[in-house]
This record gives sequence, structure tokens and C-alpha cells, in this order.
Amino acid sequence: MMNKSLNLLLALLIALFSWNAVAERIKDLASVQGVRENQLLGYGLVVGLDGSGEQSALTTQSALTMLSQLGVTLPAGTNLPMKNVAAVMVTASLPAFSRPGQTIDITVSSMGNAKSLRGGTLLMTPLKGADGQVYAMAQGNLLVSGAGAAAGGSKAQVNHLDVGRIPGGATVERSVPTDIARGDYIYLQLNATDFTTATRVSDAINRDISPDSEIANPLDARTIEVRAPAGNARIPFISRIENVLVNAALASAKVIINARTGSVVMNQNVALDDCAVAHGSLTVVISADNAVAQPNALAGGDTATVTNATIDIKAAPGNLLQLKRGVALGDVVKALNSIGATPQDMLAILQAMKAAGALRADLEVI
Repeated sequence: MMNKSLNLLLALLIALFSWNAVAERIKDLASVQGVRENQLLGYGLVVGLDGSGEQSALTTQSALTMLSQLGVTLPAGTNLPMKNVAAVMVTASLPAFSRPGQTIDITVSSMGNAKSLRGGTLLMTPLKGADGQVYAMAQGNLLVSGAGAAAGGSKAQVNHLDVGRIPGGATVERSVPTDIARGDYIYLQLNATDFTTATRVSDAINRDISPDSEIANPLDARTIEVRAPAGNARIPFISRIENVLVNAALASAKVIINARTGSVVMNQNVALDDCAVAHGSLTVVISADNAVAQPNALAGGDTATVTNATIDIKAAPGNLLQLKRGVALGDVVKALNSIGATPQDMLAILQAMKAAGALRADLEVI
């Protein structure tokens, strides 16, 4: 079954990484410098919760401050019941070229010990950028994807109840200026650093956009400088560049391992040198038998529970196997299957191969 799973993974990876041999648009390989999102952050209150809010000094003080701004003055030392209110942080991404009046999605996350934000309403919250200026105002009813119930000391929950979203919940109040129309040049930033791809992008622009004179020049492995017309002609010019086709360079050999889940992903350039590997498995089984110790009627002792634990350790023999040099992803997967390696075992095996110089690829653990 494990061999079938790895073979299926092989087929999916070959299909995934086969795009390297196909021409791609520049807009899929690079972005224009200065065209970017900006992060926004705000602090606010969610009201209307059905007893799932929080009772804390932070929430009480925030509510009193909000009421005072609305003209409601309460006596000093007033203790407000805050079971239906929660203090939250609001985050959003402001897209490039956003204009006042447009709406953006926001994420609302509880700061305290609120049990749930389901059914809550976010009150008007200013969202600020890194410069401290307000760029959007957020407000609206929360959508929480989680669900939960509690009764009689039992509790069941699916997904998170303390995080919700409001689609179109913030209105842009201020635009972020961009310098895309300034100067004589625009700069393309590759999504992945690669000298070969940078050179091919530059050559493709010169060939398809300006065959009579060179207007593109790679500055380094990520940045391409392109001489661009000024005024209203710049936007159509960038549009033409985005649709130029380029044969991107093959990605460097890489193996990515998720140490928490045991997932292993390899691209098609991973290769093995001749090596010998011994792989075995260690199984630890712990079983517990709970019993009750009852004293005699006249002993005067107390009833107690006794746990009898049994630990059994089994070590499967590991045979020394010789793996032949593999130059294709399929050969690498077959070699790992031949030693009975599971995805959870591959982390240690591949790390050992890398240390011994038998794995010709970059190994990244996430």
C-alpha cells in the first residue's frame, strides 16, 4: 500500500513540475517593482455575542472609552457586564492601486479568552498602515467557519471559533501612491532568484518588444531593468511585457520535508549517487491495566486505583541494501521503496544521505 502511495505521489509530482519545459508568461514569473499589497492592522470590539464574550479589564476599558466618545458618561468605578463583548485585532491586506470607496476583506481575531465570535458584529474600527495613517474603516457581521457545543461537562468543537472573516468588511479611505509612472525605467522582480531565468526574460523582452534596440538588462539574479515610455503609454507597455513568453530555467534539485506531518516533496531534478543504506524500525508498545485496590472492612484504609503498565520494545532487523545511482525522480522513489521507507522515515534517511554526499539536492525541512 505504501509503494502504491509513493508511486501516486511520483505521478503527481511529475505532472506538477513538468511546466519547467513549457514557455510561461512573464507575469507568471515576475512582478513589477512597486506594485504590492500593504498590510493593515486595527483594534476593535465585537458585540452581540450570545454569552461567549470575555470579562476583562481590557474589554471593560475599551467599552467605556467607546461609550464616552459617543457621548455616554458613566460614573467612575462602574462595573459593566461584558459577556457579550470581545476585544479583537483586525487585519487586512490593501491591494495595489486601491482607491477610496473600494472594499476589502478583513480577518477578525480574538485577543482575550472569548469562547466564540459566532454571531458577533464588529464595531467601526480604523485600520492603520505601518506609517500610522488610517487607510480603511472596518465594520460588519462576522462569518465564523467553526462550530461547537458544550453540555454537561462535555465539549465538542470543529475548527476555530475565535477567528472570523468579513468579506468586503472594510472600506478604503486613503490610497497608497505608487511610483510606477515615474522615471525612465521599470523594474521586474522575479518570483525566484535565478540567473538563467533573469537572462532569458531580458532576452525575450528585447526580442519581442524592441528588436532594434536593447531596452531590458538584468541587474542581478532577480531584477531586470526595462526602459519604458513615459505618460499614458507606460501601462499598455507593461501589459505587452506581461504577456511575453519565456522558457524559464529548470528549478534546482530540492527536497522539502515537513517534519510535523512526515510529508516529502521532491522535484524532478533530484538524483542519488551509489550508496548503501540499512533501514530498520523500532516499535514501542505501552499497555496499562487499571485495577482497584479495596481494603478490608476493618483495615481503615481508603479505596485506591492501581495502574499496572507493561512496556514492550520490538526492533525489526535492518538489512544493508545497495542503492544504484538514480538520475530521475522515478529511480529515486523506487530506491526508497526498495528499503521499505515510509514518508515518516524519509526525514532521517534523506538527512543521512545528504550528510554522506549521496543525495544531490538541496534539503529543506519546514
